[in-house]
Amino acid sequence: MPRKRELAFELLQADYDQLSEHEQGVIKRIVDGRSISRDINEDIEERLTFGQRLADRVTELGGSWTFIIAFFIVLCTWVAINTILLAGAAVFDPYPFILLNLVLSMLAAVQAPVIMMSQNRQSARDRLDAHHDYEVNLKAELEIRHLHIKLDELLQQHNSMIEKLERIARTKQRGGQPDEVSPD
Repeated sequence: MPRKRELAFELLQADYDQLSEHEQGVIKRIVDGRSISRDINEDIEERLTFGQRLADRVTELGGSWTFIIAFFIVLCTWVAINTILLAGAAVFDPYPFILLNLVLSMLAAVQAPVIMMSQNRQSARDRLDAHHDYEVNLKAELEIRHLHIKLDELLQQHNSMIEKLERIARTKQRGGQPDEVSPD
């Protein structure tokens, strides 16, 4: 826990307890050296019920050119049978095609809520994706900050060593004994 608090203050300039749940999770993963990346789609697909899978399939079919073309062919066939082929005979749905309108209305009444269910689930998936992207981006940003801090420390040590070497070189040029240099 001390490392988490230290890292939170070092990278986010905030106390660990004041961080959001997402930020705390990212800090924990950094300390533990764990990855944040994962396949969100696998997690979601495992939890889908039969009804949800069915809604997705209906939406997939209902929003395709295959469905539109097939539906257009069925409509044209229906109209052709009831006007041309059965002309004068006992047609089952005479013009203005009241039965066809009823079937289309029932199809729309069933299809619309199924599509809405699928869209709502897609919205939830998008929110989960955005949350995951936020965590990955935050971890990347924090790791980069952490690397900058380490790089700054290395540069400071490097500059300190150069200053000490320059003092030793100046002292030797003057012919004197070098100052006592303490190793850091």
